[in-house]
Amino acid sequence: MRFDIVVPAHNEESGIARTVHSLRQIDWPADRFRVWVVADNCSDATATVAEAAGAHVLVRNDPALRGKGYALTFGFGASLEEGWAQAIVVVDADAEVSANLLEAFAARIEGGASAVQAHYGILNPWASWRTQLLTIAKGAFHIVRSRARERLGLSCGVRGNGWCVTHELLRAVPYASYSLTEDLEYGIELGLAGYRVAYADEAHANADMVSNEGIARKQRQRWEQGRFDLVRTRTLPLLAAGLRRPSSICLDLGLDLLVLPLSYVALNLTALIVLGALLGFLYPALWIWLAWGLVCGLLLAAHVLRGWQVSGIGLRGLTALLRVPGFLVWKILLMFERKSDGWVKTERERPGGH
Repeated sequence: MRFDIVVPAHNEESGIARTVHSLRQIDWPADRFRVWVVADNCSDATATVAEAAGAHVLVRNDPALRGKGYALTFGFGASLEEGWAQAIVVVDADAEVSANLLEAFAARIEGGASAVQAHYGILNPWASWRTQLLTIAKGAFHIVRSRARERLGLSCGVRGNGWCVTHELLRAVPYASYSLTEDLEYGIELGLAGYRVAYADEAHANADMVSNEGIARKQRQRWEQGRFDLVRTRTLPLLAAGLRRPSSICLDLGLDLLVLPLSYVALNLTALIVLGALLGFLYPALWIWLAWGLVCGLLLAAHVLRGWQVSGIGLRGLTALLRVPGFLVWKILLMFERKSDGWVKTERERPGGH
């Protein structure tokens, strides 16, 4: 198979060479894949550095339409117009990939899949306690849930980094996702069109995660605002499609949107346990609510510990879980802060970044 690897990049001159080098080391015939960097509205030397590293560079300048979704549309359009590749792979500009990435994608496509997601992991788990918690959370969210969905024949969705789509599917379901969570949005569009995203467990695309509290606050607000916007606009259509067709893929995607992030689930369970204890003390017949909260808490703890187990972070990573109470307080304060009005570039702890 022939692949075009598209890397959306905005002011990434400090790290794009590392990503291009990682992609060029993929264990796949060199004449069967190309690395395309979309230098999107860049004011630095991203294009020059990427080209020197061996990538084909597409320069896009449109200040009115900014963001990863527009950069991907530009890159996808160029690949489709040339018609050389049979599939497109998306990798973030701060990522490194496993050597078997294209092999894993080709195996799924040859088996009948049209869209595939590799594991999206973290390159810098030891940067801070925050990145350690994110590593565990990604183990629970990306690995545990995606493995289950793959075994059930459901869609693991698109995670934004390390995913693949065939030209044929792109023509059937054109990419037009420009929200704050464009990856999740396109995965939903695929589900509504009747396509599932397969999970390639054996391959990965790992990226740096921010450890700085200020940058993490802005990033988390943007992600969660985007997700809640999709909850409001896509949940009912997905559930309706799931029941009407019927479609287990749409039903699962709709129910998944209703599942709050792990931190919010933990906050709700904490509130339930505290209120259950108070009510049980005042009215003994209401102890059932405390019992229900404790059972749910144990189930959540089991899910998180399974995420820790498969994350590969080891025993040292367990100490990060001691920070969870403080993290939950941080999330409560975050909910009352002013939200982003739209797409904003994520700052890197080194210069550059989408």
